[in-house]
Amino acid sequence: MIFIIVNVIFCLSFLVFAYLNLNDIDWYLWVPIYVAVAACCGLACFGMYYPNLYVGLTTFYLIYAIKLFFDKDGVKDWIVKYNKPSLVETMQAEKPFIENTREFFGLLIISAALIIDYVVVIHV
Repeated sequence: MIFIIVNVIFCLSFLVFAYLNLNDIDWYLWVPIYVAVAACCGLACFGMYYPNLYVGLTTFYLIYAIKLFFDKDGVKDWIVKYNKPSLVETMQAEKPFIENTREFFGLLIISAALIIDYVVVIHV
């Protein structure tokens, strides 16, 4: 039962994130990313599991996260070059590292959701 509740929360949250990304410059990338993981979580609520899809999506998301980590003005620069200023003072990404760092952490969150589902599914 807790698995279903967690997946409902994940599904709804990721759909909201997809909606919020509709006005972003790179919406064509982020809306499908969030919708794909929302669909996986939503289907899991109904007992429909796709472990190979979880692995494929998680692999893509983590590779993309690694890219964002090392990109110019990415997470590494946010930590080393910019000395980790707040990412949440404003919703506007006024500095170049803010968008990449936020996207990096978003990818980690959705990867965690897929990994949780994968682990639960292979143990059911």
